[in-house]
Amino acid sequence: METLHDVTYFAPEVRSAGMAQGLKGFWMTYFAWRAAPLGPVPAGPVVAMFAGFHPGTIARALPDAWSRTTPQACLEARAAVSTAALRDAGADPEACGQAAAVLAPVAAAADPTGRPLGAANAALELPADPLGRLWQLATTLREHRGDGHIAALVTEGITGLQAHLLQSGSGHIPQAVLQRARIGWTDEDWAGAADALRGRGLLGPGPEPALTPAGRTLLDSIEARTDERAWSGGLAALGDHGVEEVLTLLRASVRAVATSRMLPEISPTGLTVPG
Repeated sequence: METLHDVTYFAPEVRSAGMAQGLKGFWMTYFAWRAAPLGPVPAGPVVAMFAGFHPGTIARALPDAWSRTTPQACLEARAAVSTAALRDAGADPEACGQAAAVLAPVAAAADPTGRPLGAANAALELPADPLGRLWQLATTLREHRGDGHIAALVTEGITGLQAHLLQSGSGHIPQAVLQRARIGWTDEDWAGAADALRGRGLLGPGPEPALTPAGRTLLDSIEARTDERAWSGGLAALGDHGVEEVLTLLRASVRAVATSRMLPEISPTGLTVPG
């Protein structure tokens, strides 16, 4: 579902559609579109919910975006762009519609406790178009999981910036990819976060971030807890049979998006797409 959701960031029409609304380029579009289910929020709640982005970067986009367009217009634009991107990539409308029928009650019943972005997406009316419906459901469940991931990070005393370094230290996402995608943090900010993790024995001493055994154990624990809470808080309603049904229905569409070259080979979302 992450592959299908991610077209909302990487489809070539995202920036132009945002600018057509009066938004100033990609990053204002990103923050306004992703935050739109919350209403016309200022920067502070978005800093808290998105995690890992420099507060000043978000403050340059919000609330200024709401003087240029509305959250409702952003919801409509992101749905239209994402639906068109899936269609252009060759996603199967019939199979996506069938998967959406399976996922809709699961997303609607998912536990909203401590999951503001997931809950805000779950409250949205689903589009009539089967591709748009599937995209919104994938987004709702993705943000539900993301909220739970941030809760797991907080429980372990890990900041958003430190979380990036744990991922790059694991070899999962190169630090250079994260630094390009998380603008606003200075070299000193990155170095300070790395020093804090080294002080806890989670990163090794070298110039490039590398997890120690303790760091690997912590990261694995955070990821496992995230998956467990995403399952127990929502996806368990599918059951094993439902999971296999959704995977079977979506596999061809995911492959179509992955081979369309719309998504980067290495993404700051953690998704790896074959080149």
